[in-house]
Amino acid sequence: MNTTAAGFVIAIDQGTTSSRSIVFDHQYAIHSQAQVELEQFFPHSGWVEQDPDEIWQTTLATARQSMHQGNLRADQLCALGISNQRETTIVWNRASGKPVYNAIVWQDRRTAQYCNQRRQDGAQATVTAKTGLLLDAYFSASKIAWILDNVSGARAAAERGELAFGTVDSWLIWNLTAGAVHATDVTNASRTMLYNIHRQGWDSELLELFNVPRSMLPEVLDCNGFFGYTSASLLGGAVKICGVAGDQQAAAMGQACFTKGMLKATYGTGCFALLNTGDTAVESQHQLLTTVAARLDGKISYALEGSIFIAGAAIQWLRDGLRIIQSAEQSTAEALASDPDQAVYLVPAFTGLGAPWWDPEARAAIFGLSLATGRSEIVRAALESVCYQTLDLLKAMHADWQTTSETVLRVDGGMAVNDWTMQFLADVLQAPIDRPVITETSALGAAWLAASHAGLWPTSADFAGAWQCQQRFTPAMTPERRKVKVAGWDAAIGRVRGLA
Repeated sequence: MNTTAAGFVIAIDQGTTSSRSIVFDHQYAIHSQAQVELEQFFPHSGWVEQDPDEIWQTTLATARQSMHQGNLRADQLCALGISNQRETTIVWNRASGKPVYNAIVWQDRRTAQYCNQRRQDGAQATVTAKTGLLLDAYFSASKIAWILDNVSGARAAAERGELAFGTVDSWLIWNLTAGAVHATDVTNASRTMLYNIHRQGWDSELLELFNVPRSMLPEVLDCNGFFGYTSASLLGGAVKICGVAGDQQAAAMGQACFTKGMLKATYGTGCFALLNTGDTAVESQHQLLTTVAARLDGKISYALEGSIFIAGAAIQWLRDGLRIIQSAEQSTAEALASDPDQAVYLVPAFTGLGAPWWDPEARAAIFGLSLATGRSEIVRAALESVCYQTLDLLKAMHADWQTTSETVLRVDGGMAVNDWTMQFLADVLQAPIDRPVITETSALGAAWLAASHAGLWPTSADFAGAWQCQQRFTPAMTPERRKVKVAGWDAAIGRVRGLA
């Protein structure tokens, strides 16, 4: 193992609600870190946007802050890795480097009707066969089309080869390299709905379907590929970029889910569960996604994925929207103070329902209110909703992937530190939940990709052997009570879908 002075790796973890940078040392320990919250804009109902320049500037600021806090120079960083919010779509001018429109966030639903029309035209089977995805506004392709069709002069400029498209990783790489590199990794490419995950390349038929010029697209590299050097003026010296993955795939690697059958769930703004299916791309029969787990040194691996749009965002809504709590940490105390006999259910379909329902028209609702219901019961219902949604995902996964062995779910992300929620999750799933020592596993996965490429950290097998469980949660709820509570959730979901 390399223990020279250049014994640190910096991981950029650019998420939906914040930009973060974490410096790890050669023993995988966090050396220093910095985080800045990111603003979202909601121009219309169902629309979600961000400022691409704010994404870039906050990312750069946290990288500099983490280096300053760690008393580090650029020549002490052996590599830089990137983990990013996926599907969020940015289009910019190649000459000026300026975005032509705001970033359209993965949660945005403005192109739902556009996607509905293409489904009615019979395009769903083709899209799923090639990409493993459902034809949905969640993914990047329809967002690109919207920008080209609705921003004055954008389509003509794209046809002339003047515009570049990228998910957030590509946007950051472009800016980190001062426009020298326009690239993405295979995991991010696989979420655009333009990339053939079996042939591993941009697909001409899909580009024609969404009317996206090929000239806009980035080069697709391995997750542990070489993505260029940062401009020396940014971090005080050139740093090698050699690890990139979408946040959920990065989290799976940070959780050391390298083996077929391993399962992780990340609880951030949304919740995303990934089941490693090895070199087999399993076609879901229950509206899950078939996606690329990783491509390392040219070797591809796949996963089944379930995507929940709203997890931690529901707690953020209670804090910032309803203002019934002052912090996310307060939610535990409220749940403990709630009346357990009140059957209150919050279905957080603020931007529709994700897997396994894929109902873009569903909207959020609270059921079971009485005059005795207060803040505590509503907060508890928000926490519980995350666990019920996870149950729905895992039911679909087990139907697609038959196994006789016990499934242990590895959890990470901001909500994973909430003991009350993790215990309720174990109770609802009737399965053990393992929480690692380092819960910011998206950053850890990006760091592993970069550090292993640079020779600082070891192979995936050695890295997996070093994974540590901080706490295991085991089921404690009686089967009878669980049955009643899950039945109430199922009824609430049915009523929300009925409203749509």
